[in-house]
Amino acid sequence: MALATRMSVSLELRLMNGPSDPTRFVHDKCAELGFALCGVCEAQPTKWPRELWQWLEDGKHGEMDYLANHTAQRIDPGKMMPGIRSIICVADRYHDGSEDNAAHHEKGKGRIARYARGDDYHVVMKKRLHQLCDALIEAFPEETFRAFVDTAPVLEREHSTRAGLGAIGKHTLLIETGVGSYLLLGEVITTLRLEPEDSKQTIDPCGTCTRCIDACPTDAITPYSIDATKCISYLTIEHRGLIDETLHEPMGDWIFGCDICQEVCPHNQPTHRTSEAPVHEAYSPRKTWKEGFDLVTILNWTEDDRREAFIKSSMKRAKLDM
Repeated sequence: MALATRMSVSLELRLMNGPSDPTRFVHDKCAELGFALCGVCEAQPTKWPRELWQWLEDGKHGEMDYLANHTAQRIDPGKMMPGIRSIICVADRYHDGSEDNAAHHEKGKGRIARYARGDDYHVVMKKRLHQLCDALIEAFPEETFRAFVDTAPVLEREHSTRAGLGAIGKHTLLIETGVGSYLLLGEVITTLRLEPEDSKQTIDPCGTCTRCIDACPTDAITPYSIDATKCISYLTIEHRGLIDETLHEPMGDWIFGCDICQEVCPHNQPTHRTSEAPVHEAYSPRKTWKEGFDLVTILNWTEDDRREAFIKSSMKRAKLDM
């Protein structure tokens, strides 16, 4: 039998013996890989292109120029890859909502956002998404799969709501009832046609609650929108250069990120139900990062000290002069 014929027969047999329910196959593999949530949706354009353009035109993205680049792809994921049909959305939960002792620590320590207290989520999630892609390629060799974790122009929160992972809160973060909003998101785009999940785009998880808006010390949040130029997370992670003096006191003791809007969110308060939602072990906080950094020590760091302190951490994005 000719080589080409044997390869054709082999491919036909693999397709015949492949998963009969591709969406179920995706869910099972995501569960095996330890993702807290997963879902699929069609690769459709955003429902809010005008709002995105207005937000950018108002300069609310600050110095994050990458958010203004490749806007056409953000608006329509179909422009990212020929033949794209579906988006697989996953989420890792990185904190259980328990009280943060660092909120009451001694003066002179700088606080770190919970997501950055463990291993770098880019690495943790990307590795497992590549494993998911490998399994999908094995099962569906005729299809194409590409994985992303903060590395592509993808409106990940919108796609996640369409994939049934949760709904967007007034603080603009994804909330899943019984799980909360301490979530990290990743995606796989594919030419494989998958059965869409029940969308949660129209669900309002907040009602009349305004705790996140009221608690934000820099007034960065308005309902379902955020001005990044006032957000403490932006100022301590993305912003380069001097920070407006009027924001110094409101920023308090946060030196990398901020959790205030999530700390006050009712969906993140510990309950019997939320205690059953898994937290991935890779995000277990290191003692130093959980308790915060000594500010005087940081002021005397060398570049080597910074690199040593941030090994395996997403905090390495913050440069020494920041």
